[in-house]
Amino acid sequence: MEVKIVEFPETKVAVLEHIGPPETEHNSIKKLIAWRVENKLPLEKHRNYGVHFNDPATTPAKKYRVDLCISVEYEVSENSYGVINKIIPSGRCAVIRHVGSRDNVLPVKYLYQEWLPNSGETLRNFPIFFHYVNVGPTVTEEKMITDVYLPLQ
Repeated sequence: MEVKIVEFPETKVAVLEHIGPPETEHNSIKKLIAWRVENKLPLEKHRNYGVHFNDPATTPAKKYRVDLCISVEYEVSENSYGVINKIIPSGRCAVIRHVGSRDNVLPVKYLYQEWLPNSGETLRNFPIFFHYVNVGPTVTEEKMITDVYLPLQ
């Protein structure tokens, strides 16, 4: 796997916080999509991210947490969906591009278990996050592109 070190720019995001079983994450995604449509945020201009606070394979289902995000340039007003503003901070990141299903993103395991211990790098105090490069109903699993960012000091 090819790991690149990049400077990620500070990114303001609209966030729907998902806390609970990973199998219910799709319901949260549908809520965020409805908010996106209502606010007329086209896919071409507003990037999609997931900030992953823990591992669904090792975290009790009720404690699993991911922030589902859409990049925005404005303050999100109060809304019935529970969407709020947050920031993905700027900084150095190791990044790997993953192509294929988002059900098992292998670069995460590689970054933590193989690359990081041999890299001489230190983690920053921000969780791993994904940039979902292409999303939507016409994107098939084998063509899904996900950039995996591991924040570094």
